[in-house]
Amino acid sequence: MEDGGRGLRSPRYPAEDTSPTTERELRGFFCYGLAAEVFAVCAVGSFLPVTLEQLAREQGVLFTDKTTSCTAKNVTQVVNATANALLKRAGEPDTHQCIVNIFGTELTTASFAMYTFSFSVFMQALALVSVSSVADHGNWRKKLLAGFGFTGSVSAMLFLLVVPQIFIVGSLLTVICVVCLGCSFVILNSYLPLLVLNHPTVTSTATHSNGASSSIALEPLSPNDGQGESRDSIRKRPFRNLDVDSKADSTDLQLSTRISAKGVGIGYMAAVSVQVICIIILYVMNKVNMPSTIPLRTVLFFVGSWWLTFTIPSIMWLRDRPGPPLPTAVYEGGVSIRTCLSYTAFAWKSLWKTVKVAVKLRQVLLFLVAWFLLSDAVATISATAILFARTELQMGTVSVAILSIVATASGIGGATAWPILAKKFSLKTNQVIVCCLLLLELVPLYGLLGYLPFVQAWGVGGLQRPFEIYPLGIVHGVVMGGLSSYCRSFYGRLIPPGSEAAFYALFAITDKGSSAVGPAIVGRIVDATGQIRPAFGFLAVLIALPIPMIWMVDVNKGQEDAIRMAGLMKTTDDGHEDFELFDDESSDGHEAEGLMRNHE
Repeated sequence: MEDGGRGLRSPRYPAEDTSPTTERELRGFFCYGLAAEVFAVCAVGSFLPVTLEQLAREQGVLFTDKTTSCTAKNVTQVVNATANALLKRAGEPDTHQCIVNIFGTELTTASFAMYTFSFSVFMQALALVSVSSVADHGNWRKKLLAGFGFTGSVSAMLFLLVVPQIFIVGSLLTVICVVCLGCSFVILNSYLPLLVLNHPTVTSTATHSNGASSSIALEPLSPNDGQGESRDSIRKRPFRNLDVDSKADSTDLQLSTRISAKGVGIGYMAAVSVQVICIIILYVMNKVNMPSTIPLRTVLFFVGSWWLTFTIPSIMWLRDRPGPPLPTAVYEGGVSIRTCLSYTAFAWKSLWKTVKVAVKLRQVLLFLVAWFLLSDAVATISATAILFARTELQMGTVSVAILSIVATASGIGGATAWPILAKKFSLKTNQVIVCCLLLLELVPLYGLLGYLPFVQAWGVGGLQRPFEIYPLGIVHGVVMGGLSSYCRSFYGRLIPPGSEAAFYALFAITDKGSSAVGPAIVGRIVDATGQIRPAFGFLAVLIALPIPMIWMVDVNKGQEDAIRMAGLMKTTDDGHEDFELFDDESSDGHEAEGLMRNHE
């Protein structure tokens, strides 16, 4: 049975589900990752931007005379192209450009696709803020995951009906898909700490330690919970029972990393398989001489169907895992426009409170700054490498498609290998992340070797030949397999218990907020020099910057601070968590400030 059993912890708030995590629930967690990761890799990262550009191109005219219809590209030329390939087209001479008129404004077809994705990311950030804190309260977590999963997958399937004459509808569907994808991943990530918290391995460890807490908070956070402690006793508890191992990662962190790594590995494996199937679909449909957008739209329908199909069992297997009740001032019962606006206002107010809490948590703040740089580096290096391959190495789309599959397949190996290496060499989680970054540093450094005269004389090395980029693609994939799982689980151990969705939204917003910085700087470097290779110098610095910050993050101290901060969060008289700190001028406020002083 899923409920009951020995070693159950005390609930932290009314109606909290403390039943042990089951294999069925873990399968649900992995299943949604398998569903959505395929769409992220195969659609967003491959076919979706190409489809948008091709739909617009078939309605566009040449820039030179603005009357001649653009020649439709053959599907074999766009097989598995990525958004980064659009950058190449955007940089071509005007004589090769194709333009469309959108609401009285002339745009190139490549710019149309890039603007669509830029707007999608912007809307995604707004949506993340609006729903994340609500997902932390009441019985909304599973409902929101189902809603975003079904809406996003159906929107992707609707691309089958989008013909070139209504290409602007494709832009709208893209925004919906990207927003739903990002929001669903944030909600899925918020399940991870809860699955770990209630896992029998963690609860049994806490039970066998003679009442000592694990590194996850087991104390009630509301004065009406569990043992009936007073509000002051909860707020002022010194947390002396914390037993955090400073030599190695705690049981819960090791478990969190294993679950996260397995989920990433499953997602990557599915993405590679579906990507190969999609290429076969394009090849077969091209043989029958169909219009160029039909095979691409069919691929998006297939990927959307995959997302929908595997979302269903995921929703069936995951438990609700409700959070603390919404404040009565927000929850008015029923569903209405006023209620939705109240929820949205509550979410934005909660974000500001989340930021204020994060600023007081030194380890969280340090990690988020590092994450801003790290995620920017990862996004920029992949875009720059593919752009370099397409322009300076003159690699065709088929070669780039193979590179994409090689990198994704390597990610599977990385997600599997890093936990094994970490266990073998007793590496902490932040040490694994640092190792990943050091390995990733090899990519831009290798590109800079092309400036050395003796390497130039060899005619090989320093990315002078196309085949050299494939080993670097393997390195990139292995690194991504580690970073994708370890960063997520590492951050999860630093955040206050009970606020998972809100803090993971901050995690995602930091990621999205940085995604435009690096590419913009690289674009400026290319404009100034006329070459891409100088950008490798910038990338080398960008990758190196977060390394000392990640190394400095103390997960044990961060967990203590997160637990103490959860106890300091303001609790209203009716037992509802308001996610706000006590007045800094009070004694409790001084204790909150002490979270910062303890690191000095």
